[in-house]
Amino acid sequence: MTLRIDAGVQLGPLALAVEVGVQPGEVLAVLGPNGAGKSSLLRIVAGLVALDRGRLTVDDDVLDDPVGNVFVPPDRRPVGMVFQDYLLFTNLTALENVAFGLRARGVGRTTARLRAAELLDRMGLSSHAMARPSGLSGGQAQRVALARALATSPRVLLLDEPLAALDATTRTGVRRDLRHHLNDFEGMTIVVTHDPVDAYALADSVAIVDHGEVVQRGTIADVTAHPRSQYVADLIGTNLVAGDVANGVLVTSSGAQVVVAGAAPGPGFAMIRPQAIALQRHVATDSSVRNSWTGTIGPIDLLGDRVRVGVLGALPLTAEITAASLAELDLQPGDAIVASAKATDITAYPA
Repeated sequence: MTLRIDAGVQLGPLALAVEVGVQPGEVLAVLGPNGAGKSSLLRIVAGLVALDRGRLTVDDDVLDDPVGNVFVPPDRRPVGMVFQDYLLFTNLTALENVAFGLRARGVGRTTARLRAAELLDRMGLSSHAMARPSGLSGGQAQRVALARALATSPRVLLLDEPLAALDATTRTGVRRDLRHHLNDFEGMTIVVTHDPVDAYALADSVAIVDHGEVVQRGTIADVTAHPRSQYVADLIGTNLVAGDVANGVLVTSSGAQVVVAGAAPGPGFAMIRPQAIALQRHVATDSSVRNSWTGTIGPIDLLGDRVRVGVLGALPLTAEITAASLAELDLQPGDAIVASAKATDITAYPA
C-alpha cells in the first residue's frame, strides 16, 4: 500500500518526468531550484494537472493513466492539499473552512461541523473556530488549512511550501507543531520546500528535483554527504566537480584536472569543501599538494571572521579563508590567484 508516481507531463518548456514512491507514514520532502517542477508534481497528484504519459496510483487504485483512459477528478481523490498561501475562503469562518471539503462530498452539516470542531481542537484552535481568515495569524491560518486538508481523511497529504508565508519568528514554532501533526498522520505525505531546515525537521527522506527529474533521493544525511547536482552543492555550500576519472585523476568537460585519492574509474563527482582550499598569490614550488589551479578572484563575501572567495577559471571554485588571510593576501576581484587542495581532503564518488 503506497503512493506511486510515474509522471510524464510537458509543461511549456519543462518536460517533467518523475518516478517516485512514498510509503504509508512516510514524509517525503521535495526540494529543487525554482522552475524545477516541484509544485507541478503536487498538482499532478492532486488531479489539477493530467498526465501526458505514465501512471499514478494510491493503494493500488489508479488515479491517472492516459493509456487506460483513467482520470479521477480532484474531488474524488483521497488527497488533501495545503497550498502555499493556504487559500482559505475569506467569507467563511475557520470552522466552515475546515468543514467545506466534507460538505462538498455530501456529508451533513451537523456531522461536518462536529468533525471540523474536533480537528480545530486538535490544532489548538477551538477558541478561533468562529474567526474569519483576516482575524487569524499566519501560524493559525496554516493550521486551519492543514485541518481542512485532513478533514476528509485523505490517504495522501500534500503541502506546498507550508511555512513560506510565515516570518522567521513564527516559523520555528509552527514547524514543530506541523511535525507533531504529521507524526499522527498514517498516510503518505509530500512536502515541497525550498528550505533544507524544513526538510530536515519535517521529512523522513528527500527527493531533489532538477529540470523536471528526480536527480537524487535519500535521507538528508545521504544527500548532503554525496551531492549529485549543483543545486544540492549550493544548498550545503560546497564545491561539486563532475567529470571522468582515470588513473586517480578526474578531468572535467573544460579540461581541468582534480587529483582524487582512491577514486574508481569512470564518470564521477569530486566534492571539495571551501575550507579545504588554500589561496596563494603564486605557485608554491616546494609544496607537496597535488592539486593546484590558477584563476582570478571573483566575488568576495564576508561572513563574520570568515570570508568566501570565488575563484574564476577552468575550474570555478569557492574557497573559505579567514578575514586575516584576506587582508594579508590583499585580494581584490580580478587579481590572479592560485587555489590548491590536498587530494586526501577531496571526497570522490561515482556519478
